[in-house]
Amino acid sequence: MNHRLNLFPLLLTLCLLAICVLTPAYKPATSSGKPAEPIITGADQTNQYVPYLMGKRVGMVVNQTSIIGSKPSVDSLLNRGIKIVRIFGPEHGFRGNASNGAKVADEVDAKTGVPVISLYGKNNKPTAEQLADIDVLIFDIQDVGCRFYTYINTLTHVMEACAANNKELMILDRPNPNGYVVDGPMLEDHLHSGIGMHPVPITHGMTMGEFAQMANGEGWLPNKANCKLRVVKVANYDHDKAYTLPILPSPNLNTQQSILLYPSICLFEGTIVSQGRGTYMPFTVLGAPALKGKYAFSFKPVSLKGMSETPLHQDMECYGLDLRKYDTSKLRKSKQLNLSWMIELYKAYPDKERFFDRSQSKQMGDINKLAGTEKFKQQIIAGVSEADIRKSWEPGLSTYKKMRKKYLLYP
Repeated sequence: MNHRLNLFPLLLTLCLLAICVLTPAYKPATSSGKPAEPIITGADQTNQYVPYLMGKRVGMVVNQTSIIGSKPSVDSLLNRGIKIVRIFGPEHGFRGNASNGAKVADEVDAKTGVPVISLYGKNNKPTAEQLADIDVLIFDIQDVGCRFYTYINTLTHVMEACAANNKELMILDRPNPNGYVVDGPMLEDHLHSGIGMHPVPITHGMTMGEFAQMANGEGWLPNKANCKLRVVKVANYDHDKAYTLPILPSPNLNTQQSILLYPSICLFEGTIVSQGRGTYMPFTVLGAPALKGKYAFSFKPVSLKGMSETPLHQDMECYGLDLRKYDTSKLRKSKQLNLSWMIELYKAYPDKERFFDRSQSKQMGDINKLAGTEKFKQQIIAGVSEADIRKSWEPGLSTYKKMRKKYLLYP
């Protein structure tokens, strides 16, 4: 009797061990109760496209965000036996180390020996000669979902070149970190520029693959040409899923916080208020020397090679808002741009006639081109409420949302 009682703790321990071994590891659950699947980029799904590329002459439109796993996609595909004959690099260059707006020269990539053609220098799209010996052109660049972020322009120019030269464009799709928000005024026709080529709101809510389909479908290419597309989709992605970028998309978007604040803060490039260029916290702070005494927080922009070499208010103390710890879940919950910061700082600025005056600095942008409409500047000056500013974006914004649905690849 005593021997059987002594065995009970041992049997209980064995049972508990069996339960631990046989129970599957915990995975976060979705709202449906199913385990959440990890997002897998198009580039990481090599089985979907590497066999197709074998034996073909390949060109690549890539930058530092173009990775397979943790390695540059150019290096990874070369190691897999893919013949890459030419690389095309956008703003900031192939390796992503050129300053904002700086022209980038053609070169030979030191690591791979592959010729690199700049699409942010003397030509903004591949020429017929540069495409002549290419069978398939790959586009693999991380975007952040804003009309004034130049990579959708690069995509459009590349599509134009492929359509004109009868070349196939393969897009290795990536998530849009701001894909949850479709907001802002529509671009007015007379305000087309290098920071606004397309009739879309400030945040378009699309991946590059989706945007390319929309450019084709809506006839945005010259003469309504059609580019032959092959999109390698992102797995386990939808537009409401949060996505942290593994590689920074450009020198001045150097934190996840800056990427999420960028759609709202970039409008300040059309004002005398610094967005933190010339600091190591760009697009997370706002300020100007004239706001001294109104705000306790301050920062000083300086020349930073590879980031911003001649920033607005260089070597001057700027006073304003510190948004580095701002709860960006508020943006995700509202699915809207934040206009309150623009309204607040305009009201706080002592010399309002100088707030949008571009003659003060070469570093200031054009607020009308950034907003895509001349109304926005007029509304801020007139003290129009945020609700009424938003009403003025209709019916254009709703019409765009309806049109956008035709080209979505993800729920």
